[in-house]
Parts: sequence; structure tokens; C-alpha cells
Amino acid sequence: MRWAKAQGVKINGVTPAHIPGRGSGMIATRNIEEGEVMITVPLDLMITIDSIPASFIKQFPAGTSIHGILAAFLTEGDHEFLKRWDLWRRVWPSRKDFEDSMPILWPENLRRSNSEFQQTPCERPFLLPPSASGIWNSFETSQKGRKFESTSQNLLAQQEKRLQDAWRNVITVFPHMDWDKFSFHWLILNTRSFYYVKPGHEPPEDWNDAIGLVPFADYFNHSDDAVSTLYTAVSQVAAKLMPVEKGEEIFMSYGAHSNDFLFVEYGFFLDQNESDVIFLDDIISNTLSEAEREELAFQQGLGGSDYQVTSSGVCPRTINAACVKYMPSKDFRSYVQGRASKAFDTRKTWNIIREWIEIYLRESNTTIEAIGSLGAQSEGQVGQQTKVASLRKRWEQIRVMCQNALDKTNATQLEA
Repeated sequence: MRWAKAQGVKINGVTPAHIPGRGSGMIATRNIEEGEVMITVPLDLMITIDSIPASFIKQFPAGTSIHGILAAFLTEGDHEFLKRWDLWRRVWPSRKDFEDSMPILWPENLRRSNSEFQQTPCERPFLLPPSASGIWNSFETSQKGRKFESTSQNLLAQQEKRLQDAWRNVITVFPHMDWDKFSFHWLILNTRSFYYVKPGHEPPEDWNDAIGLVPFADYFNHSDDAVSTLYTAVSQVAAKLMPVEKGEEIFMSYGAHSNDFLFVEYGFFLDQNESDVIFLDDIISNTLSEAEREELAFQQGLGGSDYQVTSSGVCPRTINAACVKYMPSKDFRSYVQGRASKAFDTRKTWNIIREWIEIYLRESNTTIEAIGSLGAQSEGQVGQQTKVASLRKRWEQIRVMCQNALDKTNATQLEA
């Protein structure tokens, strides 16, 4: 904190503190009013693509990600230039912390996925949730190689591709760069950056490159309901919507992300997350005929992905996908376009949806059983047990989501 103040950071009513079970966080040292600015960080103290030497940036081939260039600079950049941030960098998590918490650095048997960078043949059991891994234990997908455009699925494969693409470009400039150091800095940027676009400029084509490290402000932990905090400007953090009382931890929302996204991208997930979601895409795709798939694709916005189960139940897209299973094409088109609902059969619709959710529930039970066996084998291996416990906890959350969705489905049928 003394270092931050010496560098020109203005701190108003907050301080870092140890938060039991979660490491560091930010708490209020006094009551903070709505709209009050808590932190202002000088723009030149941030580490961004605009703050590092242009001569360093120009070395890299076209298409090198900003994320990769910044990670390379933190690894091989001018030591005198970087010296300014030494004290702050000492409080960063270690690579060991990332190895413990982030699936991308886990042993192969714990992180099997559909990633093109999977080093060994992919054999069951698959322990990561399907949104993270893209693969299932209880069934084979009908469209192997099918890639979702959604940033909420195939999470590990997408993350690994970003990292490996950056590495491939970076080593053309620094062929002897240390992989462990580079990947550590890449993950530092991935987990601690704020959204940054140079004032007056358009955002980059890839939103993953709209990043910057903001010293001291990175103490804020994530909440899915961070009504007390808002990153309001390039270099300010202000209270929003409601005041904060002295002694309270102050949270910042990293965005409306599922627990699988948080798990893969940040190495943690929440006990309670209103934004949590699981996807039925592979399950639904397996049950659709080619004609049904084409009918869904014909209707704008009803392509083959983004069929969600959330805490509030299933999404309208999932209901439409169930309807295409039994409605004649003419009736289905009228129903989707809101012109008629006579063809809608509540019991048929929810029976189909229940079958889909039950498949996910069976996947949960199958995987939790496999994790239980692995947990017994890893007894006494502290690092392994921590990873296994995280996997078990996440799958238990998914099982509860499936069961709650089934309960709501059954209740809807009873009301029909």
C-alpha cells in the first residue's frame, strides 16, 4: 500500500486485507457513500500495450496477440523499465498457486479435453465439466469435431489455443524464452487484468486483447452480484448503487460468468452464482434428426448451440428445440414466430426436456463416482487432493442444478 501511494495511486477508504479462505481482498476502512471514488491509478502506472516501449512491440509478427506481447514483455522486457513494479509483482500469486488452481496447468489425467493440444490419447474418465472439456463420459457426441462459437463452451480448448498461439509467435522473436515464466505471466494477465482500451480508440477485434494490469486495484475479488463496486473509468474504481459499510469486503464483478468459465479462466468458482449455467447442446444435438436440425437452423436465432439450464430453469431456446421434436414444420414455424400456440403440448415438451436433463444428471453421477475413486487413490497427495476436491465440488453443484431443473420441470407438468 505504501508503494502504491508512492507511485501516485489515490486510495480513499479502502485497504487490502487477508480474507479467510480466499487469500487477499479489499475491505472498507470507513463507510463509503454511493458513487464515491475509492481508487484512482495513474495511467502511466498501468501495464498496457500503450505503456511498454514501441521498439519491443515492433519485433513481433503480425497477428501476435496483445496478451502475448505483454506476457513476453513481463518475461523478457527491459529490467530497468520493469523495476518500477518490482514491489507490486512480489505480491502476485506464484506459478505454484496457478498449478494448484488452474486446470490448464493440471496433470493430463485431470484435464482431458477436446483441445487440439491434448498430448495423449483422450481416455475416460473425463473429469472436467463438459462446458470446460467439450467431452462426455456417458455418451459420444453425434457431431465429432463440431465447434461452438460460444465463448462459454469448449473453454479449456479455447484458452489453450490463445496461449499456444501467443507462444508460437513470441518464440520467433525470443527462441530461448522460458516456457514456465512466459505461461506464468500470460496467466497473470489472464487472471488479474482489467478491461482496457486506450481513450479515444476502438476496442480490439479480440476482446481478450482489451487488457491492462492496474496495480493495487487488482486486490478486489469477484462476485456475481457486485452491486457495491464498478470499474468506472480507465483508472478509477468507484462505489455504485449502494453504500458500503466499514469493515465490509468490497467486490468487483468480472462479468456475468458461469462457474465453469470462472474455474477455467481464473482458477476459482463461487458457492453461489446467479450467472451459473450448464449447456444441453451436445445432448440435444444427439437427439435431433438432420431434418429437425435444419428446421431449427432455418429459424433465425435457433441454431445448434446455447441451450441453457440456469437457476431459473431452461431457456426458451431449449423449449423450442423440444417443440421441433413433435410439431409439424408448419406448426413449428407458426409457434416460433408467435402466430399460433395450439400445437404446443405441455406434457410432450417437458417430457422431452426432462429426458435431456436426466442425461446430464447421469453424467454428473458417473463423473462424481469416478472422482471419488480417484480421490481414494490420491490420499496423502495434498496437491492432487485439492484439485480432486475442486472437481468434486463443481460436479456436485452441477448435479444440484440438474435436480432443481427436473423439479421445476415436474412442477410445470403437474400444473398443465
